[in-house]
Order: sequence, then C-alpha cells, then structure tokens
Amino acid sequence: MINNRKVRLMTKLAIYEKGEGKEDLKLSKFFRRDYLRDRMLRSFVSVTIGFVFLVGLGVLYNMEYIVSNAVNLDYMMIMQRLIAIYIVILAIYVMASLVFGMIHYNRSRNKLARYFRMLRRMRSFYYEEETGRAGREVKKHVK
Repeated sequence: MINNRKVRLMTKLAIYEKGEGKEDLKLSKFFRRDYLRDRMLRSFVSVTIGFVFLVGLGVLYNMEYIVSNAVNLDYMMIMQRLIAIYIVILAIYVMASLVFGMIHYNRSRNKLARYFRMLRRMRSFYYEEETGRAGREVKKHVK
C-alpha cells in the first residue's frame, strides 16, 4: 500500500534537490568564514577591474585636455583623489558583499537543516518498512 506521507516527503525532497537545493548543497561544503572570504575576494577583484576600466575610459574621453595640459596638471593630487575614491568604493562593495554573504549563508544553512530533518524522517519511514517498528528507534540502529 502507498504511504501518502512518504510520497509527499519524497516529492518535497526531490523538488528541493532539483531547485534551490543545488546551490545550498554546494554551499554546504564551505565553512562560513571561507565562504565570506571568497565573496569578499570576488568583490575586491570585481571593483578593482571595474575601477581601472572606468578610469581608463575617463582618460580616453579627456585625452585632448590631458595632452594639451600635460605640463600643468597636478598628477599627485589626481592620483590621491583617485585612490581615495577607489578606497571608498571598495569599502562599500566589500562590506555589502560581507553582509549579503552572511544573510545568504545563514538562509542556506536554515534550508539545509530543514532538508536534513526531512531526510531523517524519510530514513525512519524506510526503517519502519524494514523492521515494522516505530521510527523513533531509527536513531539507535541507523547511522
């Protein structure tokens, strides 16, 4: 006879594994610190590449002015301003990636905890079928 509770549980597990569970299961391989460090490193690299690209575009756009006033420009002040802008933008993006990474990691952990509870329930269903005993005894016999 078909156990409807077991079928519903199997369906929920399969939907989770095929959908958002793929990303959560990949994320479960990381410790929180390593995951956040990875997110911050990616943010650092992305901001650096983007900033260099935008500065290059700005230089190309103002090339005529730069060439005509090459002797009179205060390059030290320009570099100080660019570095200050870069540090501010970098701090904002790295902090945002840290905060959003923590939120994402914690939500994923909560979903995984629910997933593992459903797996334990599924294991108890199988244990009941094999032995005919109640599912609470599964903790003693199944590892």
